[in-house]
Amino acid sequence: MRIAIISDVHSNLEALLEVKKEIERLDVDRVICLGDVVGYGASPEPCCDIVRELAEVTLLGNHDAAVSGRMDYGAYYEAARQVLDWTANALTQNSLAWLRSLPYAYRFGDLCFSHGAPPRPESYEYIFAVEQMEALSPHFQDLAEVTFIGHSHMSKVFALSADEEYFEVRDSTVTIQRGLKYVISVGSVGQPRDYDNRACFTVYDSVKRTSQFHRVEYDIESSARRIFDADLALNFGKRLFLGI
Repeated sequence: MRIAIISDVHSNLEALLEVKKEIERLDVDRVICLGDVVGYGASPEPCCDIVRELAEVTLLGNHDAAVSGRMDYGAYYEAARQVLDWTANALTQNSLAWLRSLPYAYRFGDLCFSHGAPPRPESYEYIFAVEQMEALSPHFQDLAEVTFIGHSHMSKVFALSADEEYFEVRDSTVTIQRGLKYVISVGSVGQPRDYDNRACFTVYDSVKRTSQFHRVEYDIESSARRIFDADLALNFGKRLFLGI
């Protein structure tokens, strides 16, 4: 089975459309979205429509939780609060109800999917550096063999052993080794932050036991222009060009 895992679309319609085309070309068996369909970008409603159609399972990201009333975002910085307010007003009641219904995590066999880090996905904790894997050592037995996460907007692979050794795997295609537990940050469709401005998603192959990052070019200028025209924070559009 081949599973495409997307995350952090962040209302970027142009990026999502190109990723959808690539997923269809790859002819995967399932699509799972790890959340943050909305936020930052200026096309929340069409992105909700496409993800609902494309993904068999969609999880609740922190931005999804914020706009749908499942999380207090009063402590967020001003520009983030502004775009969340704008997004909540731009979405239909149908999309808000859909976001409100999404689960925090999903487990399929020995694979786990969540927006934030295990074992508490509802806390929306990050894993973007190998040192953060240390906190998972006490939970080794309870972890799935592979956990796919979003939230950091980075494409990274971390591994953990039963004797509490942890390390980063720096390959675009990773073969899953038995006896280790993996946390794979799948990258962001709509707002990459790993200094590569192309949209990113991941494909897991259960037969080959591989996880591979895929990068897709898209019309960044049009996506940024939507943000500027909506009078949202300029930085949300400018950073798309830099991949930060």
